[in-house]
This record gives sequence, C-alpha cells and structure tokens, in this order.
Amino acid sequence: MAHTFRGEFNQKVDAKGRVSIPAPFRRVLEAGDPDWADGHRPRFVIVYGDERRKFLECYTISAMREVEAQIARLPRGSGTRRLLERVMITLSHSSEVDEDGRIVLPQKLRDKIGLSAEAVFAGALDTFQIWQPETYEADLVEAAQAELEALPEGADILSLLGDLPGD
Repeated sequence: MAHTFRGEFNQKVDAKGRVSIPAPFRRVLEAGDPDWADGHRPRFVIVYGDERRKFLECYTISAMREVEAQIARLPRGSGTRRLLERVMITLSHSSEVDEDGRIVLPQKLRDKIGLSAEAVFAGALDTFQIWQPETYEADLVEAAQAELEALPEGADILSLLGDLPGD
C-alpha cells in the first residue's frame, strides 16, 4: 500500500466544528481521490455508524468505492446487505478538505462522539479515525491490554503476521 494513514495527532476544534486535517493525512486523501488535482479540494467519506461506534472513521474516495463494491455484490434485500448499507452508507457523511486544510464536522457527528474543543486523529492504515481525546486514551489502553494478554509470554508482536493466508 503506497499511501497509508499513520500516527496520531491532536487537533483543535473551533465552535463552528472546523478542524485541521493533519498534513500527512491530507496527502493520503489527495492520493485516494481519483478526481483530485492540484488546486482542487480532496474529498473523503466519514462513517459515523451505529451507536456502538465511539469514533468517526474516515475513508478515501477510492477505499469507500471498494467497500461499496463489496456491499453491492451481496444479494439485494439480504439482512447482511441492509445492515452494511445502513451502517456504511446511510450513516455516513461526504466531506472535503478546504483550501486551509480544514473540514467542518457537522454538529450531529460532534455530538455522536462527544467532541468539543479537541480531537484525536488516529491513523489506521487505509482509514483514519477521529476521537474525543479521553475516549481515545481509555480505549487505547483497554484494547492494548486485551490484545497483549492474548499473545504468548515473550512473543514478538510481529509473529502475528505469520498467521496470514498465503504465507
């Protein structure tokens, strides 16, 4: 994968919901928008999903098209397709980065995750997440403990890559 979302960044959110996208993330958004060119605004999709989501998940246009194609291959009317359509398509918001490198997060999305004055942007390979800082820190600690407890004593975390199909 040539372009990945990597790292974590704390960003200020103003009263109107404007927040700067970290510069490295903007480059990935540009690369992932097939219609982007210099002087244009990169577009992307924010999935806010159902009530279980504690964060907003952001997809490049190309990545979202892949997800949409997978959903479209499911039988029409199937429960799985309806669930995925609702969570990934209906409960999403199309956005674009303005000329100052910012986006406006609608009030509904800010309320969903309890966002006010600051947001954490967390890279997750082909997507990035936007979190309320305290929720992010708590979830990070909880997930890390559970994941590390599942590893055998003294195991190198990279040993998990050996379990991939085709290895």
